[in-house]
Amino acid sequence: MSDPKLSLAREWLAKSKGDLDSARKLAAEPDPILETAIYHCQQAAEKALKGLLVLRDQPFDKVHDVRPLISQASALQARFAGLMPEAELLTPYATLYRYPSEVPPPTTDKFEKAHAAAEKIIRFVLSLHPELDPTNQVAPTASQQTPRYVKEGWPSTVAATR
Repeated sequence: MSDPKLSLAREWLAKSKGDLDSARKLAAEPDPILETAIYHCQQAAEKALKGLLVLRDQPFDKVHDVRPLISQASALQARFAGLMPEAELLTPYATLYRYPSEVPPPTTDKFEKAHAAAEKIIRFVLSLHPELDPTNQVAPTASQQTPRYVKEGWPSTVAATR
């Protein structure tokens, strides 16, 4: 029998994975679309945190600000507070490049920093709750040493947190 809360939380992480994959693909194009790619980095982190909050029965506001999500997650696990710099970096990308403005497009360096920040948040969520890994068909058991996302490279640097 499946757990609806776990299923919904995993759906959030699957959406997070899709955003992170999209970001990397858009940035890798011969003519990269960094404005959209950097937005997807913010979305990936936001959705991973919302998946965690769903799993832990924590209601959240419909916001695109990663900072309050990190604060809320910090109440569950104090080490989330260490991810506030990543939240600060990512939050503006929810809207900064989505609408016409005078803001210059992001650089490749800005994108890489945003991608790394999103990966760091996702890795941390998955290190606490590997059962949220969307690439696993079955929730891992306590005896599993290496979650499937590490073996498959999603996010690409997950192993650094283990």
